Amino acid sequence: MLRTLFFCFAMLVGSTTLHAGDTYQPKAKPVADKVWAIVGPLGQRSAENDGLNANYGFIVTPQGVILIDSGASRLGAEKLAAAVRAVTAQPIRWVINTGSQDHRWLGNAYFAEHGAEVIAMSRTAATQAHYAEQQMNGLKGFLGARLKGTQPRPASHTLEGDEATLTLGGETLVLRYTDAHYPGDAWVWLPRQRVVFTGDLVYVDRLLGVLPWSSVKNGQRAFAALKALDPARLVPGHGRVCDLAQAQRETGDYYDFLVGKIGTAAREMEPMSEVLDRYADLPAFRHLQNYGELHRANMNRAFTEFEAQ
Repeated sequence: MLRTLFFCFAMLVGSTTLHAGDTYQPKAKPVADKVWAIVGPLGQRSAENDGLNANYGFIVTPQGVILIDSGASRLGAEKLAAAVRAVTAQPIRWVINTGSQDHRWLGNAYFAEHGAEVIAMSRTAATQAHYAEQQMNGLKGFLGARLKGTQPRPASHTLEGDEATLTLGGETLVLRYTDAHYPGDAWVWLPRQRVVFTGDLVYVDRLLGVLPWSSVKNGQRAFAALKALDPARLVPGHGRVCDLAQAQRETGDYYDFLVGKIGTAAREMEPMSEVLDRYADLPAFRHLQNYGELHRANMNRAFTEFEAQ
């Protein structure tokens, strides 16, 4: 009881002393019974959004809140905590990390200090530790003093195997690897509500980003497994909460293009520059935010993935 009271008091103090003048305050919206999503802005990480340019969410149970991902900094974590507190007085008991990119886990330390258990698949936590220094150095460039107090803390409770099931307060969660955007990425499936938090496997409203360590082949395979769940609602890594049809159009079809067209051309040893020029304009995806900045680089990295095989 004392621990819960301390947690709530500390969150209240943090929210009133650290956020004055901030331009972006995350807000939760209901998705299904006891399930809420926090949909971040579509643009890039910035000081204005404290690196919270992604989607988060939480499940409210009688035994406490399960938070999905923890933000890119201590200040970002405090903002997420405030968004939870606006919905429920229940303390945050668990934080589930779906991935290893900075905005998925660099707020872990804040929640752990306030009594939450931080949970992830084992490869997710290992990737967090591997990239921690690099990510902190990158965030300093645009968060500056707003990164103060952020301590990289990989998930301490790790789950072995390729899939794991957890239950808290009568709510069941299934974590499963996707290994698409980052090694060790995973989704969180809520079978009772038929809702999936996809992590960075799915993007809608903005174009999927393919990073040097991404795998479009894994992404296509994971998306097929996601479809097999037949979810009613998806909370994507970026973009609005959506249905499976939108996720298919804006992410699944793009994985199919990258694997089917770019991957085939790479295996057949066509010149990369000719392939990238041939597919430079794709009307089906041109409307997505960041298309102009990302599409050619995405094709380049997909080509390289298949070329190396």
